[in-house]
Amino acid sequence: MKTIFHLDMDAFFVSVERILDPSLQGKPVIVGGDPHGRGVVAACSYEARKFGIHSAMPIANAFRLCPKGIFLHGHHKEYVRYSNAVKNLLEEKFPIVQQASIDEFYCDFTGCQKIYGEPQEFAKKLQQEIMNKFSLPCSIGISSNKSVSKIATDLNKPMGITFVPHGKEKEFLAPLAIERIPGVGKKTFPILKARGFNTIGDLANASQDYLASILGKFGIDLWNRANGFGSDILSLEHERKSISKETTFEEDIVGKTEIEVHLFKLVEKVAQLLRNENLNASTIGIKLRYSDFSTITRAKTIKEPTNDDKIIYQTAVNLFRAVYTRRVGVRLIGIHLSKLEHVSEQEVLFEDEELIRKRMLNAVTKIRDKYGSKIIHIGIVGNK
Repeated sequence: MKTIFHLDMDAFFVSVERILDPSLQGKPVIVGGDPHGRGVVAACSYEARKFGIHSAMPIANAFRLCPKGIFLHGHHKEYVRYSNAVKNLLEEKFPIVQQASIDEFYCDFTGCQKIYGEPQEFAKKLQQEIMNKFSLPCSIGISSNKSVSKIATDLNKPMGITFVPHGKEKEFLAPLAIERIPGVGKKTFPILKARGFNTIGDLANASQDYLASILGKFGIDLWNRANGFGSDILSLEHERKSISKETTFEEDIVGKTEIEVHLFKLVEKVAQLLRNENLNASTIGIKLRYSDFSTITRAKTIKEPTNDDKIIYQTAVNLFRAVYTRRVGVRLIGIHLSKLEHVSEQEVLFEDEELIRKRMLNAVTKIRDKYGSKIIHIGIVGNK
């Protein structure tokens, strides 16, 4: 049986902001932008959480709850830099490290006892080393699989260490509330609650067939996790599954042309990300939210995967025009790319025109990386 560490950086964005500006220590800090805008909270300090603020909350609501809070736009490049530094340290310690997100890692400790001793003691030393080297607090969960370790981490934050002995997974989970299981959120929670499920133990004692009849395949997955089962396989690379960007307007927009301009800007950003990571996308989707909060999403899978602004925009704008049928103000527009794959290096297979355009896009990417995204734009003529 394996021993899997789950390491989660505590209030990571806020922790990095406090490194950049130590005067933020001990204060309610909210990362997410203009408090009078219409964005959402990306992260908040534990001091801010005491006011009822949480991630994904509208930033305006956060301001109403804590008007004296410190609201920041954030420094994404710094977050990436510190994330990479933590990952490099973990890779020095563990044989396999899987990065689950910018602030979350799974590490395989199996067989490392001979080198480091008991997992709990090593976790304390690791936690302290990360704090000493980077001034970043983290919490660690330890069990036989990724699912239980993640729940264990979340149970004891910040700067917590939770160890679940092999064979005690089900017993550990049983008294916990069902919403402790990742994936049991706004939609699933009321469905389960209405049927008398309050604790993870309640789910574990139900039949697989019954949960499947309510929630489909997710019901079976839920039963497995409630019983302490989960994957112990770690992938060596953190493969990005999708790329998305969205913008919430300061004021609702009705004009189609103005919305399409914003969509174009989002396409520039996601296409740049694709090229930076040497990726192509096959599925292009858009998200449209009206002023009454009704939300529409549409997606299309194209024949040839691409990272070309022109192709992505033309697909996205056609999807937008097909769904924009109401004369109601638009609050948000977003774009989502999925079915990502690495770009083939065999440029010789491209036709001359395609090769020239690919080289042009690569040049644009390098210029933007060096001088900023606003320095150069690619002209796109959409379908009228």
